[in-house]
Amino acid sequence: MTILQLKYVIAVASSTSMREAANRLIITQPALSLAINDLEEELGIVLFNRTNRGISLTNEGEEFLIYAKQAVSQFELIEDKYEKNSDGRRQFSVSLQHYVFAIHAFVNTIKKFDSEEYNYSIHETRTDEVLNDVKTLKSEIGIISYSSSNEKIIRKLLKEYQLKFVPIMTKNTYVYVWKKHPLADREELSLADLEGYPCVSFDQSSDNNFYLSEEALSNYDFKKIIKSTDRATSAELMVALNGYSIGTGIMIESFSLKSGFNTIKLKEEDPLTIGYIVKENHSLSEIGETYVEELAKYKE
Repeated sequence: MTILQLKYVIAVASSTSMREAANRLIITQPALSLAINDLEEELGIVLFNRTNRGISLTNEGEEFLIYAKQAVSQFELIEDKYEKNSDGRRQFSVSLQHYVFAIHAFVNTIKKFDSEEYNYSIHETRTDEVLNDVKTLKSEIGIISYSSSNEKIIRKLLKEYQLKFVPIMTKNTYVYVWKKHPLADREELSLADLEGYPCVSFDQSSDNNFYLSEEALSNYDFKKIIKSTDRATSAELMVALNGYSIGTGIMIESFSLKSGFNTIKLKEEDPLTIGYIVKENHSLSEIGETYVEELAKYKE
């Protein structure tokens, strides 16, 4: 079994036919088919169903694909660290839930470590991917939160993934609304007040989306809810549909001025504890330590 064969499996799994995958990989279809067949024979399982209508993963193939992606990801991390950047370019990567303050902390950190060449990345993504990114060291640091609704499952996953959670702050529950929302001038709102408006929530797209929600009151039965995976899309929905979202009330000045959103205290409480995660026994890099220091500035 080779890394190349694993990359072939990933490419075929995301294609509708062997021909399409071969074209994407810039190899001949017979060569690709032979590589997949050799791998199946070595493993003693069938990875793909082949029919006149195309190809699809078998049940065993779906399970194998998960491990193949992890192996290729680890291999690429090694390549990035020891081959592609052997010239000494500074590297740093962060994965986070949708928190603007964590992005600003990243920007402030980068400004302190500016240089002629570097390789920095920030991944604003789902909770399960934040956990997995830090677990696999795709990112040195992750930013996540938990509420009373999901604290137990988050702590269970942290232990399982061998990750350490360091709390930064605990924030009360607020509502974000567009400045022209009918309720934008209120000092406090209840969920009953908001019942006629859609709640815009970040879509975790996971079997555990209830448990991995990054928002408070995840166990509340909202009568109107719209799932979104993008911050800009969520903002557009809130403006166009008089929607609202639930969060921590943290408003970075540049974001609040440009976007025109108000934060209003929510009567129902479900405080969020926000913190960063790292692998257990991992020593932070110099830039990682600076990022943590920048995060701490947003405690209050």
